[in-house]
Amino acid sequence: MKLYSDVPRQRWAQILGDVVALAVLIGGVIVALTIHGAITALDAIGRNVQQSGQGLSSTMSDVGEALSSTPLIGEGISAPFDAASGAAAELATAGENWQLGVHTLAAIVAWTIVAIVVAILAFGWIRPRLVGAVRRGRLARLAGSPNALELLAFRALTEREPRDVLALDPAVMDAWRRGDPGVVRRLAALELRSAGVHFPL
Repeated sequence: MKLYSDVPRQRWAQILGDVVALAVLIGGVIVALTIHGAITALDAIGRNVQQSGQGLSSTMSDVGEALSSTPLIGEGISAPFDAASGAAAELATAGENWQLGVHTLAAIVAWTIVAIVVAILAFGWIRPRLVGAVRRGRLARLAGSPNALELLAFRALTEREPRDVLALDPAVMDAWRRGDPGVVRRLAALELRSAGVHFPL
């Protein structure tokens, strides 16, 4: 694998692309954290409800307990307060569930944003970069092997743009069939250059 091109212009474009991709990733994480913080701030509503419910439940329970000791009517007069205490306890539970739901939603949204950014980078930048790096490494090894020029020249004829091939020589096919060493070398150099590999001297 050869991560960066030997051609200066291509290499700088790849470096710039890597920097942009890293910036996009960092930006995505920052956005995710910001949205996570904005959503979790809503847990204050549930926290206030929980605290109010707990306080009210405790107060009603204390009042009901105090009134229950009243002779003759104690149980009857304390019953509404006990019921109010139970309702307030349910309110406190609802506030607690609200907080749990808010934190769950915040985590889901934040991780979804990060996953989307990573997926975009993986398929839009990382995958092409890795494919290019593998191709450069393979062609660099091939270029260093004996009798590789003819194969590289053939690859250029079959895989490069016709206008790029014809720019080397208008009669490039005839020259290649004759085994013209100069044309073969130029075709091989074209194939290597397309992948960002210097032609070996």
